[in-house]
Amino acid sequence: MNDPWVALERGADPMERARALRRAHEAFTAGASPGEPVRSVVADSWRRSARARVCPDGAAHVELEEDELAAYRHGHPLAAAMPVIRELMGAYAQDGEHLVAVCDAYGRLLWVEGHPGTLRRAARMNFVAGARWAESAAGTNAPGTAIAVDRPVQVFAAEHFLRPVQGWTCAAAPVHDPRSGRLLGAVDITGGDRLAHPHSLAFVQAVARAAESHLALLDPLAAAGDRLRLSALGRDEAVLVGGGRRTVLSRRHSEILVVLTHRPQGMGGAELLTALYEDESVAPVTLRAELSRLRAVLPPGVLRSRPYRLVPPVDADFEAVGRRLASGAVAAALGGYAGPLLPGSCAPAVTRLRGRLAEELRAALIARGDPALLADWAHSPWGEDDLEVWRALAAALPPGRAAPVQARLRALDEELSAVVATGSQRPRP
Repeated sequence: MNDPWVALERGADPMERARALRRAHEAFTAGASPGEPVRSVVADSWRRSARARVCPDGAAHVELEEDELAAYRHGHPLAAAMPVIRELMGAYAQDGEHLVAVCDAYGRLLWVEGHPGTLRRAARMNFVAGARWAESAAGTNAPGTAIAVDRPVQVFAAEHFLRPVQGWTCAAAPVHDPRSGRLLGAVDITGGDRLAHPHSLAFVQAVARAAESHLALLDPLAAAGDRLRLSALGRDEAVLVGGGRRTVLSRRHSEILVVLTHRPQGMGGAELLTALYEDESVAPVTLRAELSRLRAVLPPGVLRSRPYRLVPPVDADFEAVGRRLASGAVAAALGGYAGPLLPGSCAPAVTRLRGRLAEELRAALIARGDPALLADWAHSPWGEDDLEVWRALAAALPPGRAAPVQARLRALDEELSAVVATGSQRPRP
C-alpha cells in the first residue's frame, strides 16, 4: 500500500480485506501481536486502545446530555465553521447515506448529521452527539485516531477496535485554530464500505482545510500595533501572532517570551539568565545573543531592554487559563488548556509555571467533582496516568457508568505498586 493513512488500496477486495482484518483483530484481542494486513497506524492505535483498557465489546459513553451539549457547542470555536462543513459535506452525506460528524479535541462528538436511516443505525452504537469517541474511550476509530495522531486517517471495517463498530468505515481529519495552531477537533465522514476509497480521505481533509480557512477569515491576524497573542500550552515551540504575521518560535525564544509575558514589568539580565538556564555557568553573552536573534524575528519595537520587557500587551493562553481559574470558571479554564506549558522545557521559570498551572487546574477539577470535566482531564495525554483524578472520576460517576473507570483505576494501582516495589519513582502528571 502506497499511502499508510488510506485503508484500502486501489483494486483491493473489500470483503476479503475485512475478513483478514477480523482474523487479525481476534488474534490481537487474544494476545497476539498485530501483523498483516494491519497497517502500522492501526496497529499502534490498537496498542493504545489496549493500554487504555478499552473493552472490544464495549461502547462509547454519552457524556454530554442535551442541555449541556447545546451550551458547550454554542461556545466552541468549531461552531463558526459548521456552515462551511454542512455546505461542503451535507449533500454528499445525504446522497451516499453517510454521516457527517464533528468532534472536539477530546474526541467528544458535538454534531452528528446526515441520512436519517444511517443516523438511526449509528445511534445503536452511541455514535451520537455528546458521546466520547476518543481512542482512550472507544478504541480505534477515525475521529478519535485523527486526534490522537493529529493526521487525517481512514479506518475500515475490523480496523475499528470495538466489534460493534466493525461494520462501518470512516475518514477524519483534524481541524486546528488558524491563529495558534491548537487542535480544535476533527471532522469525520462515516458510512459503509463505499467510503473505503482514497477520495473520501482527500475529501474530508479538504473540508478540514476549508474550515480552518473560514475561521481565519472570521478572525484575521492582528494588525500592526495590536495586542500580541502567544500560544504556548501543549507545544514545545510557541506561536506568536502580531504585526500581521504568525511566527513559530524556537524553543529558547519560546521560553523567553513565556517568561517575559509572565513578568510584564520586565526583568534584569541576571534575573532573566537565572530564569532560563539550569546551568549557572552560562555566560550573560549567551543570553544577549539569544535576545538579539529574537529581536530579528519579532515585529519591530516589541522587545526592549533595561529591563528586558515586551512593550505591547500580550494575550497568552496560559495566562488566560490562570485568570479563569482565579475567577472560578473551571470549565472555561479546562477548555483553554491545550496541554502542559512548553512541555519539553527545562528552564527553571517555565518549569515552575508549568507545574503550578497544572496543579491548580487539577485541584480545581477534583474539588468541583464534575464527572465530565474530570473525564476530560483523565482521558487527555497528560492525565491518563493521574491516579488522583481517576479516583475522583470513579467517585463522581453513578455506579452504572463507573466500570471502565474502575478498571483503569485498578490498572493504575497495580502499576503504582510495581513502581514502589522496584523503588523507582512515578513521574507526576
